[in-house]
Amino acid sequence: MTTPLPFTRRDITFRSGDSNCAGWLYLPTGVTSPPVVVLGHGLGAVREMRLDAFAERFAQAGIAAVAFTYRHFGDSGGHPRQLLSIKRQLADWDAALDYVKGRPDLDRTRVAVWGSSFGGGHAITVASRHPELSAAVAQCPFTDGLASALALGPLASLRMMPVVARDLAAAVRGKAPALVPIAAAPGTPALMNAADALPGYQALQPPGTTFRNEVAARVIPTIARYRPGRAAKKVAMPILFCVSDTDSVTPPAQTLRYAATAPQGEIKRYDAGHFDFYTGETFETLVRDQTEFLVRQLRPAPAVSTP
Repeated sequence: MTTPLPFTRRDITFRSGDSNCAGWLYLPTGVTSPPVVVLGHGLGAVREMRLDAFAERFAQAGIAAVAFTYRHFGDSGGHPRQLLSIKRQLADWDAALDYVKGRPDLDRTRVAVWGSSFGGGHAITVASRHPELSAAVAQCPFTDGLASALALGPLASLRMMPVVARDLAAAVRGKAPALVPIAAAPGTPALMNAADALPGYQALQPPGTTFRNEVAARVIPTIARYRPGRAAKKVAMPILFCVSDTDSVTPPAQTLRYAATAPQGEIKRYDAGHFDFYTGETFETLVRDQTEFLVRQLRPAPAVSTP
């Protein structure tokens, strides 16, 4: 077993569109020009919600990591707050890639993307648009908005239409957004109301987190139309799909169908729920599998000890 490398973590910001994204840069100690993986989170989530746990393990394996928070959320810039825009989030991914490719202390020829949940869908989209990347990881990925809406239930979706209309009107008038919960108890209108959604999100929040359990309602129609799994067939580089067989948020059957179309796709399945992926034994299994995959694809050099 390889001894984990020490690493340093630095606070960073990088420009994206009309504002800035805040993030962390993890650098493995003693590794010259390491490869790098960029990590992005799920629906309304911020990097403090366990992205650090994954980034630390990758850094210990000799791979630099950048974990960032999307604009409009957490300590990143952007107004109005809590605006979840798929177009803007994909632009944030592009900006993060530009940032790492512009750093002379990183190897711009060995770059990977890693996304979880909604960010897992983004990772598929980004990988399909950036053939220069070396690898991608899509963890419990959101792959099909229609499938997720059906899992939520048509009636639950219809119950949110009045607040969607109010938020769209607020956008036209330049007013503060009308907000809806990201996660809520079963039967309560929200983007996710499966039994494990609210406790799952709560379990990921450290003390002092910047997470707010709400987003502008105008995103709901765009989520239903977003089907990033369709881009899997265009992903040229190796991509690892980590799929929950009991996923209540991103239905696994549709994800597996999309994953099978990736030319160099690898699929690993886990008998654990969507929110189990971030903690406990399931996390340990996942992060080992993902680290093995990234080391195999990015080939980090061993650390050089200083006398």
